[in-house]
Amino acid sequence: MDTPFFGNFDLASLSIWLFWIFFALLIYYLQTENMREGYPLEADEGGESPNQGPFPVPKEKTFKLPHGRGEVTVPSVENEDAHRRTDLALEQTGSTGFPFAPTGDPMLDGVGPASWAPRRDLPELDGHGHPKIVPMEQTEAYRVSAGRDPRGLPVVAGDDAVVGEICDIWIDAPEQLVRYLEVELNEAHGGGKRLIPINFARIGAARVKVRSIFGQHFANVPTTKSHTQITLLEEDKITGYYGGGTLYASADRTAPFV
Repeated sequence: MDTPFFGNFDLASLSIWLFWIFFALLIYYLQTENMREGYPLEADEGGESPNQGPFPVPKEKTFKLPHGRGEVTVPSVENEDAHRRTDLALEQTGSTGFPFAPTGDPMLDGVGPASWAPRRDLPELDGHGHPKIVPMEQTEAYRVSAGRDPRGLPVVAGDDAVVGEICDIWIDAPEQLVRYLEVELNEAHGGGKRLIPINFARIGAARVKVRSIFGQHFANVPTTKSHTQITLLEEDKITGYYGGGTLYASADRTAPFV
């Protein structure tokens, strides 16, 4: 046998074809894994959308959550229903494909830019099972090492109303960054403490400016159950409230720009 094994076989062609087959299977796997939440797609009216795309919904898979937080099975009807908000204060402005308009107070109803998702009402944990977001007054391990320490500065709303004073900073301990500023409201604006997402605060030399909402809105900022922890659900509600204010805080903001 003078002809070597694979002597007339194109190994380069085999290699490239194996690569393309592997790549196609990888795309299929990644796309189906990405469809474990939010699928099958639904139409605006709530029924199943006629166009589901070329990939099928994957079979159910159960994930064990860390730190004793149980299990979650996706995709599953029960999981989708548990994370679905119903009876939203919205109405469709036209036929299918038209936008929805708020029917009440969108900032309080949590719709549009103020929308939030029913996430788990538990704090986010780090790799050791400890809450990630903590107030600085509860720990001596962190300090403000650069920039202006905002504690003690007045908080000025989007309508220039002075609503209170910054009393604490809430930090993401593992990431070592500021997540929220805590404001002690004066009695004229509701009293008590509220959190301000750092993204919506502008720290100046003599004040902290919050442009997204006005003084009258601070009393309705969602609160936390604990003075030392914030849950995933509370984070979504608080951030959604400030985000909604960028459009809904004033009627002038919803008017078209010329």
